[in-house]
Amino acid sequence: MNPWQQFLTEQGATVQDDIIHFPGQAKADDSIIVDLSHYGLLSLEGEDAVTFLQGQVTNDVKKLDGSTSHYSGYCSPKGRLLSLFFAFAHDGKLFLQFDRGLIAAIAKRLRMYVLRSKVVITDLSEETVRIGVAGNQAEAALKTKFSSIPEAERSLVHEDGIILIRLPGALPRYELISPTSQANELWLTLSQHLMPANKADWDWREIQAGIPEIVAATQEAFVPQMVNLDILDGINFKKGCYTGQEIVARTHYLGKVKRRTQLVHIESELAPAAGDEVLDASGSVAGQIVRSARHPDGGYDVLAELRLESVEAGNLSWQGQALEIRTLPYSLEK
Repeated sequence: MNPWQQFLTEQGATVQDDIIHFPGQAKADDSIIVDLSHYGLLSLEGEDAVTFLQGQVTNDVKKLDGSTSHYSGYCSPKGRLLSLFFAFAHDGKLFLQFDRGLIAAIAKRLRMYVLRSKVVITDLSEETVRIGVAGNQAEAALKTKFSSIPEAERSLVHEDGIILIRLPGALPRYELISPTSQANELWLTLSQHLMPANKADWDWREIQAGIPEIVAATQEAFVPQMVNLDILDGINFKKGCYTGQEIVARTHYLGKVKRRTQLVHIESELAPAAGDEVLDASGSVAGQIVRSARHPDGGYDVLAELRLESVEAGNLSWQGQALEIRTLPYSLEK
């Protein structure tokens, strides 16, 4: 148990499989504070860092100017997602946040392609603390600590060594990236106004915002458009070449995308897992689960990648449980 985890246990949490758990489940309208250590964080620095990363990912790295963030895909040569980054820049460095279970493998793969480029890739997962806050009281809580709060989605500010980012979605959501030395005080200040909550509570709010993720079970399962990365402004079609670019561009220019990720509710006590198959009325595979989280009122809300023709036909199921298609916060028409 590291010092940050030890601190959170002193605040009433337990640690299971390296994930922080607080008692209970947050209600849909609760304003919450969550440890985000299930995300890892890589930094890239050096005079070639921007040029190097530009040739690796789907989005335009040059637009990360220290005041904004974006999503970006990292693909195999066949255009299949190996990871999905939440990217931003600060103090001359580029930062990539994504599922912590993929950190070691993705860092190793990126380093393989550095070659003679002047780039240093560092795993900062233990050197920083990531905290999420969400809910209608989130902004007021942050104002007790920060003089400036980012208003636009994906915009960021930094103050006293802490980076604060406004996340997308109708519900106010923010992420804070803090040095470990400041994290305890930051948590104590904000938790006076916000309910300590769990990864599942955060995941549910991410799902409501329509934000996909890639984990080990779904690596190389999706072309970026299948998880709506283009709609989330995670693909720049004018930036030039990157690994997998030909496949991603072909999907964009040569016809309508035939598979999309939908917001779905499954009235089940069992938890759908990323990579699980979704079946159509004939029993054929219609898609798969991208991510899921328990709904505060029961059952599970899910992001599921599905054939559009199967969605139109209806009668989709997961392990015999019917899928109820719900409305995403953004249009699937691009």
